[in-house]
Amino acid sequence: MKRDLKFIDDIITKIKYNNTYRKLKFGNIIGKYVNIDGKKLLNLCSNNYLGIENTNIKTIENTECFSRSIINNPLFKILESKLANHKIYERALIYPTGYMANIGIIPTIIQQNDIILSDELNHASIIDACKLSNGKILVYKHNDMEDLESQIKLKRKRTFIITEGIFSMDGDFANLKQIVEIANKKNAFVIMDDAHGDFVVGEDGRGSANYLHVDKNIDVYISSLSKGLGCFGGYVASKNNVIELCINRSRSFIYTSALPSQLINLALKRLKSNRETYRKKLWQNVNKLKIGLKKSGYQINSKSQIIPITIGDEQKTIEFSKYLLNNNIYAVPIRYPTVAKNTARIRISVTSNFSKQEIENIINIFDYGTYKFKLN
Repeated sequence: MKRDLKFIDDIITKIKYNNTYRKLKFGNIIGKYVNIDGKKLLNLCSNNYLGIENTNIKTIENTECFSRSIINNPLFKILESKLANHKIYERALIYPTGYMANIGIIPTIIQQNDIILSDELNHASIIDACKLSNGKILVYKHNDMEDLESQIKLKRKRTFIITEGIFSMDGDFANLKQIVEIANKKNAFVIMDDAHGDFVVGEDGRGSANYLHVDKNIDVYISSLSKGLGCFGGYVASKNNVIELCINRSRSFIYTSALPSQLINLALKRLKSNRETYRKKLWQNVNKLKIGLKKSGYQINSKSQIIPITIGDEQKTIEFSKYLLNNNIYAVPIRYPTVAKNTARIRISVTSNFSKQEIENIINIFDYGTYKFKLN
């Protein structure tokens, strides 16, 4: 018996009507460029912030990927030790992706009747992880410490405050100093996902908590190897007993295959690279681009390498993205449900490998865009 799936078409029609329909784009990424349909475009969507040069490793072939509960390549132990030292934590544990790190650690440590206080702009992987847990979820207004404190007043079993370090769509930092003060006062635990701050800010790239001088007050740290380090995978850093619990109870760690050893080796090599040189160039590019965009009339509030250009209207944002594409710049429109309705934007990800001329070219193209699309 064939079942009628017409309701799926109705849903897709509604998505198209709201200008939030997405189609997969296919192209080859070559360094700071992306080649789509034979057209070479400067890529403003990359999360490889440091732009660390490619390290030659053997092609991934003849690789057997076991669950780590069965066997572990010794390279994992080496990399996890270095990541723990990088974060100045007792121990670290590698997951296949940052998403899996979140849905692995959060439901593992949060028990029934525990309270979760989650920033309203937290990444989808954090939201999903909270839903998978047995905790009661309370959402506080973005970076609103009064709202956070008002929701944490009642005495409860255990309370966990969960936030990003740098928020992926707005590029702003969490109010970590105040979050830590509230947590200390209310005896709450702090979990932070710093995928966009790790290797990018702080001493030796140790991340947002280090940058804001509260790194000793974060109980569980979640991050990615695929952003600042430009590799692949995710990891958790915390106390030894937290990692032990994850090894024994974290479903997204136990019931999946481990990363291929070649990717672990690549991450080790990039950790050893001269990351400070790349970081210095990154922040030179970030500052130069922000100054230029502000002169063009854009309101730039971001303090990080993520620069959102909020346009609002979804259709206008799509057209602006097409305008950039016609000028050899690749920057996709970010729309609902990734961001709230009527806050559609172009999200610029700055990397270290943009040249001075390319930064100036980006500024000029966005400058004309303010006139063409009447953004001021």
